[in-house]
Amino acid sequence: MGATMSASAARERKKTAKRAGIGAFIGSTIEWFDFYIYGTASALVFGKVFFPELDGAVGTLVAFATFWVGFLARPLGGILFGHYGDRLGRKKTLVITLLMMGVSTTLIGLLPSYSSIGIAAPVLLVCIRMVQGIGLGGEWGGSVLIASEHAPKGKSVLYGAFAQQGSPVGNTLSTIAFLATSQMPDDAFVSWGWRVPFLASAGLVVVGLFVRMKVAESPAMADLIKKKEVAKLPVAEVVRTQPLLIALGVGACTIGLSATYFKSTFALSWATSSLDFDRSSFLTIILVANITQVIVQPFGAVIATKMRSWSRAVTLMLLPELVLLPLMFVLIGTENYALAMLGVAVATIPHCLYYAALAGMLASRFPARLRYTSISLCYQLCGTLLGGTTPIIGQFLLNRTGSITVVIGYAVFQVVLTLGCMLLLLKRPNHDERALDEPAPATAAVPA
Repeated sequence: MGATMSASAARERKKTAKRAGIGAFIGSTIEWFDFYIYGTASALVFGKVFFPELDGAVGTLVAFATFWVGFLARPLGGILFGHYGDRLGRKKTLVITLLMMGVSTTLIGLLPSYSSIGIAAPVLLVCIRMVQGIGLGGEWGGSVLIASEHAPKGKSVLYGAFAQQGSPVGNTLSTIAFLATSQMPDDAFVSWGWRVPFLASAGLVVVGLFVRMKVAESPAMADLIKKKEVAKLPVAEVVRTQPLLIALGVGACTIGLSATYFKSTFALSWATSSLDFDRSSFLTIILVANITQVIVQPFGAVIATKMRSWSRAVTLMLLPELVLLPLMFVLIGTENYALAMLGVAVATIPHCLYYAALAGMLASRFPARLRYTSISLCYQLCGTLLGGTTPIIGQFLLNRTGSITVVIGYAVFQVVLTLGCMLLLLKRPNHDERALDEPAPATAAVPA
């Protein structure tokens, strides 16, 4: 009887874990779709719709600045929802963040242009973008934890990858949406075609909410609530006890975030404005790269789980990017369609393998009672300082020098920064007793 009950309980735990992983994947896919369509629109059309009085390259730079506003707001979302996620639970915060993202994205699709309401249009765009950024700032950490904290022993990185997979799938869907609408004549696309992907988000959010409501609270968080061991003010405790870990975590996230914006935002603008690529052809190149990421990315989590030494796994994943990311820019610069497609697709492989494993590795370095706030701060501060500024800095360097070489140098710097910070981070104690990398520490927290 006891064995039968134990087997039944094990099956139920496995079913709950799988449901949590799928819920994290679907929810994060929808939220990343919302976020990525803004990046694509800022590269293709926002300069014309909201900043028509500015010169082409300058208008694009300003549109990228509004793109960055979402990243500027993301740490606020990480702090706000990290606080409630570490005190009240992961699930409740994820329902709120999904609603925030869905409503703000739909409102962008309904926003009048500059020609209709003047300066109020870009002002409203920036305000809505900030709300969108706050929502995503709280989403990522919760999605990662709802999946990884449900994971069976030794599979926290693998289950954390469910949430990570939402990024390339959301990016792929956003690219498909704009590839379809970009087939319109330019006048129709600028007038109303670009709005379609934003308005479609409303239907996706309904699906996401239905799935997310069925996911149970994570066992680690439920245990903390039951024992009344939740942190009173998580962000204050994190800043006081873990400053070095936060700094390393910010650096460790860098290329996992910025590589996507190098290719799907900056390179899209560069290729269609300075090189001989039309809008549809380069969107197709990005689509192929996104599909490559969807297929390849899960193997990063598998590699990290199988190798046991996460330091070796990270080195294996990232070293090729030192060559492949510069090669991507060189091949795009040939203005040859096939070579550009090859360059972008191949350069996607190293950073997407790393991105799959990033979430679980990062989460394992922080105690459960501070984990939501901690990993959200790392990821979102990186987005603000390094990831979201990628198109702005890239465009600025290109405008200033007229050469892509300086942009390549900046990309290489980001790869080196990521590798160094993650290797240092992995030398710190592991707080996840279900991980394989090293034994969990005896203490509840280790000051950085």
